[in-house]
Amino acid sequence: MRILLSNDDGYKAPGLHALSRVMAQFGSVTVVAPKHHQSAMSAAVSLGVKQLAYKDLPEEGPGQWAYLDATPVSCVKFALQYKYEARNPDLVVSGVNHGSNASTGANYSATIGAAEEGAINGIKAVGVSIDTHSPDADLSAVEALLPSIMQHLLEHWPEQKGIYYNINFPNLPLERIKGVRFTRQGAGFWIREFEPWNEERLNQLGLTHAFLWRHQHVEAEEGESLYFMTGEFVSMDDDPDQADHLLMKEGWVTIVPCRADLTDYSELQRQLAL
Repeated sequence: MRILLSNDDGYKAPGLHALSRVMAQFGSVTVVAPKHHQSAMSAAVSLGVKQLAYKDLPEEGPGQWAYLDATPVSCVKFALQYKYEARNPDLVVSGVNHGSNASTGANYSATIGAAEEGAINGIKAVGVSIDTHSPDADLSAVEALLPSIMQHLLEHWPEQKGIYYNINFPNLPLERIKGVRFTRQGAGFWIREFEPWNEERLNQLGLTHAFLWRHQHVEAEEGESLYFMTGEFVSMDDDPDQADHLLMKEGWVTIVPCRADLTDYSELQRQLAL
């Protein structure tokens, strides 16, 4: 099996290295990941007349590694062109993301965007995340459970194209994880998403880890004020047996089947029946 890996935390992220160790059990691994952190880029691509730096990284880990100074979706596109010229890989896996991509976090996630890019190209695809931003996250539960999860998915993959899976691990040791659940994406939104720029506040939130965030110093022009994005999540679900983010908080690994086709078929049928 030929497997393409990417992520949105950058090629140095421990989550990507853990993922490469897991997926090397399934076949030949190729990694093309962003040079720098690219969180919340969703399906963004690196358009425009800009130079995109590429570099081979022979010492990084299992498989063939490289970085591209571009978004995760652009990394996947680049790999499909230059690493798999004859035919596409059999599987695209993105992650392991440092930070939850449950609920509507998936709509913004570049980890999930990279997986969706695989699905758009007719390739089996999976995004994997863990519910902590810490660069020192304990990934041992991911490495213990992900092989059997991947084996199950590969053995029972649906026939229709455009399907991909969003897997979220709770930030718990293996012995405290209750199990694995297929479920739906939860509903929610963020409030108070902007704060005035404050280096001390960034440190309090743990948003200054070198591999996670690249801060380019900006001098405010006359009349400008500087802000950064943070926010508080407000859940719109109250049934812990139905929503991925609530199940994950209860100690479950969650798997949500997703599709690249954005059509709402029930609404389409309703309109056609009018």
